[in-house]
Amino acid sequence: MSPSSHRPHARPATTRRRLRTFCAPLAALLLAACTAEPPQALGTLEYDRVTLTAPASERILAVLVREGERVRAGQPLLRVEPARTRAAEQAARADVERSRAQLDELREGPRAEAIARARAELAAARAQAREAQAYHARLQPLARQRLVAAADADRARAAAENAVARERAAEQALQELERGTRPEQIAQGEAAVRAAEARATAQAVTLAKLTVSAPRAGRVDSLPYEPGDEPPAGAPLAVLQVGDRPHARIYVPQPLRASVRVGTPVQVEVDGRRYAGRVRMIRNEPAFTPYYALIGEDVARLSYLAEVELTDPRADGLPAGLPVGVRFAAERARD
Repeated sequence: MSPSSHRPHARPATTRRRLRTFCAPLAALLLAACTAEPPQALGTLEYDRVTLTAPASERILAVLVREGERVRAGQPLLRVEPARTRAAEQAARADVERSRAQLDELREGPRAEAIARARAELAAARAQAREAQAYHARLQPLARQRLVAAADADRARAAAENAVARERAAEQALQELERGTRPEQIAQGEAAVRAAEARATAQAVTLAKLTVSAPRAGRVDSLPYEPGDEPPAGAPLAVLQVGDRPHARIYVPQPLRASVRVGTPVQVEVDGRRYAGRVRMIRNEPAFTPYYALIGEDVARLSYLAEVELTDPRADGLPAGLPVGVRFAAERARD
């Protein structure tokens, strides 16, 4: 048999091999298109932060920890100069004692000596009133007979009336002392004591805060000031990263916003490893550009700030600042 007799059968085999070579990449592309990657959002790892502020504008005496150091709850971090705040606290305590003494005085009422003096003043006022009235009575007949000047009679009458008024004032003063302190005055004294005690408590709290301590266990993130600095009141003295496990702070694209809600399970990819997590917070307002400034296809540029809690125990101790990618389930995203 000649070689030419095999050629008709060789062409179909070559064609099949060429078809297989061409169709294999096409099938791979179609398969990849059918199994698209689930949607994802990008962000960074973060820890919850606690900021400790300066309770007063005082000089920093010592910084007891370093940035990055692990601290336990209640551990001192900084010491601040307490002299001025301690003096203010002592003055507030003195005000409390003074207010309490004034309240005790109000509750005791007038002293017996004060009442006795008021009685003596009343007796003197009555004697003066009798004398003035008697003198005026003696002048009246003489004034009618025009034996004395009318002005002298008028002065005698005024002196008698003035003496009677002083007598009545002395009587009222004595009654006021005998009846004692009014209930309203005692209530005012009690309120003054409470106000003084509140001011003293506030100063004591401020004094205690001058030794800055960690409210929770965590890691020191930053210490903005050095010994010798005098930061203003309210300035951050220390920032702590708290919690054993970080969370992912991500930006959810607008096409995914409708399907992402609190509690949505996700996969968090960090440095090539995947960890289980769930959405714990997502903002209702978009970040960066206001939604009303975007129309048409530009709406897809909106993003929403969200936080993802890492529920995988393997995430314990991961450092903050690492970039992350959060993947959502494809079927959930299409709902």
